[in-house]
Amino acid sequence: NGGKVADDAKDAKQAMNAYNKVMADSPEAIVGSFFSSVTLPMAEQASKDGMLLLATGATNADVTLKGDTIFRNCFIDPYQGETMADYAVKKLNAKTAAILYNTSDDYSVGLTEAFEKTAKELNLNVVAKESYAKGDVDFKSQLTKIAGQNPDVLFIPVYYEDVALIVQQAKSAGLTAQLLGADGWDGVLDKVDDKSVLEGALYCSGFSVQSKDEKVQEFIKKYTEKYGEAPKGFSAQGYDAAYLLVQAIKEAGSTDKAAVVDAIKNISFEGVTGKIVFDEERNPIKGVVINKLTGGNVEYVESYEKGQ
Repeated sequence: NGGKVADDAKDAKQAMNAYNKVMADSPEAIVGSFFSSVTLPMAEQASKDGMLLLATGATNADVTLKGDTIFRNCFIDPYQGETMADYAVKKLNAKTAAILYNTSDDYSVGLTEAFEKTAKELNLNVVAKESYAKGDVDFKSQLTKIAGQNPDVLFIPVYYEDVALIVQQAKSAGLTAQLLGADGWDGVLDKVDDKSVLEGALYCSGFSVQSKDEKVQEFIKKYTEKYGEAPKGFSAQGYDAAYLLVQAIKEAGSTDKAAVVDAIKNISFEGVTGKIVFDEERNPIKGVVINKLTGGNVEYVESYEKGQ
């Protein structure tokens, strides 16, 4: 019936109102939400309601553990953190690392813990670990401490609004480390006037507009025609979630929830963010895209799977 759209306003309380609004239509499935903090309470309720929920950006590991009708098509936090530590050692030959993260964000905490765990396994020495809280805009003291340790890499697992502020201050703190980020960085270039502060930074995501895949290029063309700008990774994840659901319904031959859930569990889906199959915790198994920020643009470096 075309479905219903509701805005969770990035707020856990409003998320439940949005969920109830959508549920009033007795949908077969719900696509969303994006942020982990709002998806967690929704996933808990959806599981009680036996509702199929396909999250598009909620990367907190606990989301799918809420119940066996909860799936996602984005990476989980540990996966990104592990991969970036692995990449730092195997591809960048890093020996020392620093981390700057947001203690009031589950996403940031999850990536940090995973990065540390993998760093330890690979003998990557974390020489500085600094944090800040929601609403902070001055990172000078943290960055000065990090610069004092002169690490090879600085991992900043936070969302692009904060990244924009941090990288501008990092330069004046005399920081020369290779900057590393995760998919929360998507869109950061739009937030800084002086793009040179991001020169050479690397971050992982699930999508690249420079992919040569025909399916990807077709999606970019259609999206740009409709919205007047190229899609970010977040849009690609939403797009894939919708089509993954369509394929699952076709393969199930019905919109019966149990049948669709089974179909997703066994699906092999080729999307614009790559090939997706699901593990036993209903998380996707797929490689990450490594992007480089250079000359004020996002450049595709390679697709990378941990342990390569």
